[in-house]
Amino acid sequence: MIQKDRFLRKCSRTIIAVCASSIPLGALADDKTAAPALSDVLDASGVSLTGYFDAAYNSMNSTGLFTSAASGTSYPGGVAQNTHIFDTPGATSTHDFNSFNLQQFAVILAKQPREGFGGYLNLTTGQDAATIASTGLGGGNNNHMFDMTQAYASYATGSLTVIGGKFATLAGAELITSPSNKNYTHSWMFGWGPYTHTGLRATYAASDKVTLIAGVNNGWDQVNSTTSSKTAELGLDITPSSLFSLATTYYQGKENAQILQNGTTPVGGVGNRKYLDMVGTLNATEKLNFVFDYANGSQGNAAIPGAAGSVGTAKWDSLALYANYQISDTWRFSYRNESFNDRDGYRSNLTGNSLLDIPYILGTPVAQRLKSNTFTVGYIPIKNVELRGEIRFDKSSQNAFLQPDGTGRSTQNTYAMDAVYQF
Repeated sequence: MIQKDRFLRKCSRTIIAVCASSIPLGALADDKTAAPALSDVLDASGVSLTGYFDAAYNSMNSTGLFTSAASGTSYPGGVAQNTHIFDTPGATSTHDFNSFNLQQFAVILAKQPREGFGGYLNLTTGQDAATIASTGLGGGNNNHMFDMTQAYASYATGSLTVIGGKFATLAGAELITSPSNKNYTHSWMFGWGPYTHTGLRATYAASDKVTLIAGVNNGWDQVNSTTSSKTAELGLDITPSSLFSLATTYYQGKENAQILQNGTTPVGGVGNRKYLDMVGTLNATEKLNFVFDYANGSQGNAAIPGAAGSVGTAKWDSLALYANYQISDTWRFSYRNESFNDRDGYRSNLTGNSLLDIPYILGTPVAQRLKSNTFTVGYIPIKNVELRGEIRFDKSSQNAFLQPDGTGRSTQNTYAMDAVYQF
């Protein structure tokens, strides 16, 4: 997994070859069809232009928001975190979530030669752009609808490739790019992990079975560093055979751990964040494969459960299991089972909201364990188009899912239809 979010196309034609033909030079002025198309010029230059469009309809039997665990009502000040990443935009506390979603429209311009200089540019618009936006490029702005998701220069020589700029994270089995995922909804592990990094990354193919990766960057989703320190990135990909592969990634660096207590008071500060992620793939047959994704993270100097203002090291871990079966050329089935253990309530930001609800204190984190089962059917009616139908069942150890009447419930269900077009 040298670069997870690539679309590769190689072509041996040159611009001279595109322009050369048997048409007399004098006739070119009168023949408007003689000029090469843009795609021909790009191909001749070794540049690929690809993209995709993703739109969906999503319905839930909850508001799509977490509650405050203490009394089962919404966060102080009405601020609540979405229960799913990407697919519950504009969720409110007054009604069950029910919406058509323009998820993403993305364009990718890339030149990635085996030797020499290249580059990669990935532009994304749509409602997901606000979620993936990095600090310094609109991060935290819900009105941010256009994102420079990746933009980097590269240099390749022999077994070594170095990139510099903004690029997708190595961590996780799921990606930002919709066509790369088997499910419509995303795991909590994806939503509460890093999306992109800005810095330098070197990839060395030690053999056809082992790849080493090392880098340094500004941290999680930061174009402009918010801590004046750097995060280290290490990766090891092994593929002992065509049947099995294992990708291990580790990040460590200073990150801002501050959250709002009581809706207004900052708690915590800059602390050391460690994150280990392991993705294994087993190809059982040509049509059936299994994937596991395990992650373990910690954040120092973070708000933790206890007395108001308690600060310490928050920890979380998660495991997602996937099964994917290609039924035929046009039909496929995917299943995901996930367990996310937010031991200190740091990643899901679930909090208490009543001083009378012991042991939950106003604004302090509340631990919860989240589980989900997701079933997705994919259908390809025509080339480059896939329709996806999905059912997802979520469960929390707390009454974490906010209902329209202001109470909390420990379960919620999602029903969705998704359409993805690639070009």
